[in-house]
Amino acid sequence: MQINKNIAISDSGFIFNPSSGDSFSTNNVGLEIIRLLKENKSKDEIITEIVTKFSTDASTLDKDLGDFFLMLRSYQLLSDND
Repeated sequence: MQINKNIAISDSGFIFNPSSGDSFSTNNVGLEIIRLLKENKSKDEIITEIVTKFSTDASTLDKDLGDFFLMLRSYQLLSDND
C-alpha cells in the first residue's frame, strides 16, 4: 500500500487530492500513519511504530488502521502496490 504520489500533505494534517479537487484533514495519528505509508512501511511496521509513539494497544490499532485504510481508499488517496 502507498499514498498516491500526486497527493499533497501538509505538516498540519491538511490533505489535498489534485485529481479530484477534494481536501481532507487528519489528526496527529493519521498524519503519522500517512508518513509511514509514504516510507513504504508495512501494516505491521506501522502498528509497531504507532503503539510505541501513541497511547494505544495493538489490537485496537489493528482494527482502527483497517478502517483508516478503507477510508483512504474510498477517497482515492491510497492504492495497493501488491
